[in-house]
Amino acid sequence: MSKTVSLFSALLCTFIWGTTFIAQDTGMDDIGPFTFNAVRFFVGFLAIVPLAILFEVKKFKYEFKLDFKTFAILSLLIGLSLFLGSALQQVALLYTDVANAAFFTIFYVPMVPIIIFLFRKKSIHWSVWPSVILCLIGGYLLTNFYDATVRFGDTLVVLGALFWSTHIIFTGIIVTKYNLPLTLGAVQTLIVALLSFFVALIYEEFIFENILKEIYSILYAGILSGGFAFVLQIYAQKNISPAPAAIIFSLEGVFATIAAWFLLDQVLGIDNLLGCFFILCGVLLSQLLPLIKKAY
Repeated sequence: MSKTVSLFSALLCTFIWGTTFIAQDTGMDDIGPFTFNAVRFFVGFLAIVPLAILFEVKKFKYEFKLDFKTFAILSLLIGLSLFLGSALQQVALLYTDVANAAFFTIFYVPMVPIIIFLFRKKSIHWSVWPSVILCLIGGYLLTNFYDATVRFGDTLVVLGALFWSTHIIFTGIIVTKYNLPLTLGAVQTLIVALLSFFVALIYEEFIFENILKEIYSILYAGILSGGFAFVLQIYAQKNISPAPAAIIFSLEGVFATIAAWFLLDQVLGIDNLLGCFFILCGVLLSQLLPLIKKAY
């Protein structure tokens, strides 16, 4: 797979994630956050698993010939990270607004390189750090956070950002060892669906009629975001290391803002446009500066 395909996959999955913020928020009018995630990710699993069976089952013997245990452990860690990140984000939307959630979610951008540096002892290209700063400034302007009040839900989003970070890092590890993106996508969505279902049974009312009321939000967030977007992320990280990938994924806020402007008629101010500009600059720096050294 070429770097161009990986970049396109990263941009497409980020676009889907950004537009899903609206579905995540409106999809909890009649059901709880864990019920929403349980059904959302099970729908995602159903969308992916036929493709995994069709295209990857025949590769299992070769891929798992030497080491199935590592795949199982990493898949579990990825699934747990996705469950905790998505659950904390979804619950947080009950206690904070979309703008705050969008801003604090991109805290995974600095968390990824810091975790890699501290725990994996791997060098990070210097271009990552100014790119991270630009993305944080952009997120601050994009979400009008300076007019916001910090709430309890914001703490949950920051904690969730930590698990989004580990999800990106573990995905970056597993793609270097196995070429089973559809299988990994199906496994992680199933893990999230099952864990969310168990929590929903304990703490929420799992009412089928109420689920049907949110069916359109669930289908969009499930098939496109919970299913195919996370598979696209795996394809993206085949040729993009975790720290630059996290910077590209910060475009989620840009796409969320554009979607809110287009679908909800929200006004884009000069600060919002500047925020988009800063994030775009951060993404471009993270991708272009490492090429300068190679060119010379």
